[in-house]
Amino acid sequence: MRKSFYQRVIDIIKKVPYGKVATYGQIAAYAGNPRAARQVSYILHSSSGKENLPWHRVINSKGGISLRRRHGYELQKQLLKKEGIKFTKNDTVDLEKFLWLP
Repeated sequence: MRKSFYQRVIDIIKKVPYGKVATYGQIAAYAGNPRAARQVSYILHSSSGKENLPWHRVINSKGGISLRRRHGYELQKQLLKKEGIKFTKNDTVDLEKFLWLP
């Protein structure tokens, strides 16, 4: 039986390795629906805890953190830095260097 989009997204997020990031759109595309980046965001938000997802490794297509300041932004940045991910002067991640390409 074919897995649901939800389950494919969960499986992909779990595979993002330490020290790498993936984008919402990239995960949506790998899961079979390149136009579902917002769905990936929703799945990540609603399922990170119960699925034990490395949620902090998922960022936006510009290399930025989508969470607002004082609403998870600082924690996500801290977790990424702890894994050796560096931020540019524009406060973004260099996707050429840190993007996960399975």
